[in-house]
Amino acid sequence: MNIYVGNLSWNLKDQDLSNLFATHGEVTSAKIVTDKFTNRSKGFGFVEMPNDDQAQAAIAALNGTEVDGRNIVVNESRPKPEGERGGGGGGFKKRSFGGGGGGYKGGGGGFKKGGNGGGYNRDRGGYNNDY
Repeated sequence: MNIYVGNLSWNLKDQDLSNLFATHGEVTSAKIVTDKFTNRSKGFGFVEMPNDDQAQAAIAALNGTEVDGRNIVVNESRPKPEGERGGGGGGFKKRSFGGGGGGYKGGGGGFKKGGNGGGYNRDRGGYNNDY
């Protein structure tokens, strides 16, 4: 079973995640998703456990528990039924903008607000056309 683990501390590494779940059963893989440019954790990851019963026990035991000062979210990872790749990829992109952004992407948000100003310019363009 593939398990989603969210709200992770940025200090955690793949091995920490694996150790956390290993107390509940066999872990095939544990991967914390990182930003490909900064190599910094995005605060969520995935754990693969071959035994579904052990995986369910791990989800029940770990969901909402505090790890490194943060209450983690643990649930079964389910792919989106439609547009599995595109939708999932889009979701990750949205998360990376919000999560890893910091000041720079916040500035990007500012530009988007400026884009709304572009809407205002369009109104002015309409005014010019009427004129």
